[in-house]
Amino acid sequence: MLDEARARTSKFQTRLKEAGLRLAIVTDESSIAYLAGFWGYLGIEFGRPTMLVLRADAAPIVVTPLMETEMVSAMTWIEDVRSWEDSGPNYWTNILAAAIGEAAPREIGLEIKLLPAPVAAFIAERYPDAKLRDIAPLLGEQRMIKSPLEIEVMRQAGAIAAAMMDGAKNAMAAGVPEYEVALAVINAGTRKAAGFLTGKGWEAFVSPMIHNLQIIQSGADTSMVHRRASMKSLEPGDPVYLCFCNMVQFKQYKLGFDRQFFIRHVSDEAAHVQETAVKAQQTALKSMRAGVTAESVAAAANEVYRQNGFSPGYRTGRSIGVAYLEAPELKEGDKTVLRPGMTFAVDGGVTVEGKFGGRIGDSVVVTETGFEYLTNYPRELAVLNG
Repeated sequence: MLDEARARTSKFQTRLKEAGLRLAIVTDESSIAYLAGFWGYLGIEFGRPTMLVLRADAAPIVVTPLMETEMVSAMTWIEDVRSWEDSGPNYWTNILAAAIGEAAPREIGLEIKLLPAPVAAFIAERYPDAKLRDIAPLLGEQRMIKSPLEIEVMRQAGAIAAAMMDGAKNAMAAGVPEYEVALAVINAGTRKAAGFLTGKGWEAFVSPMIHNLQIIQSGADTSMVHRRASMKSLEPGDPVYLCFCNMVQFKQYKLGFDRQFFIRHVSDEAAHVQETAVKAQQTALKSMRAGVTAESVAAAANEVYRQNGFSPGYRTGRSIGVAYLEAPELKEGDKTVLRPGMTFAVDGGVTVEGKFGGRIGDSVVVTETGFEYLTNYPRELAVLNG
């Protein structure tokens, strides 16, 4: 993984040079993981920035808190790791300025829309005459096409996702509270993830733990789309929706994965809603292949919603990778032409406000002639006997 991160950085430095940009400062955690091969525990939201300083023609520099330095140095391929302290001359503003150099840069490349406020304020004050250029599109374009290694990691994440869903399915029954289902998800996913890890080398820093609060909702709450597991107990006839889009991640690669189940029985209306969601997703997937536009995939799903009396969804899917949301998106207006190696979370969803919803989501990789699933799990209407 580190050799690939090194190659990505070299490629991005070449892209910077071709764009006429000599200096870039990378601050987004997913971008740093993609290029440098590490991720921290405490990020900028705690006021503790880690930054990657890139020049088109020089070795990269990592600037990170002293308390993180040992771990970062062990994880990354980058040799120049500089520590900063909480006060005094070694505060991060001084260490970053030293990494930038004595001469004030005329231009600085930044992920402008993702730039943390403290870093933005420092640059505005220290380098008021520097022109700021957005490197996010440049890096985003590079990240669109996944390498074979990246796709293999995402397939492993897909297997972990299936184990998580099995854990949930086996735990669900009338009378079981939602939080108990969430605990079963965490246990099953963690054990599956551990099976992919050696615990040696760089992998020693990859935790198998499935974390983040689980999105599980049942009954009428399924119309809310993204509600956390609660004290509510499952009841006969309940739809139970599980969204793992914030939990299915492995070695920093994130997937989208959603399923819905019904406890003991399902009404005709709820079945129609769920089956429409599945049909919309499957129709979108059947239209997906290299050479078509992102918006055409969304249009295929939207036609299914219209034919069944529902409003079109605002988005049929999103590109996935080391960030939760990458470019392009499967929605109206996105004219990006799909290419082999692009990876997407593709969803089907219908909401009947105040009553219930129908949901499904899978992650896929685009091929020349179609797509391949990264998440593989039954897609038919599922009624549990518990």
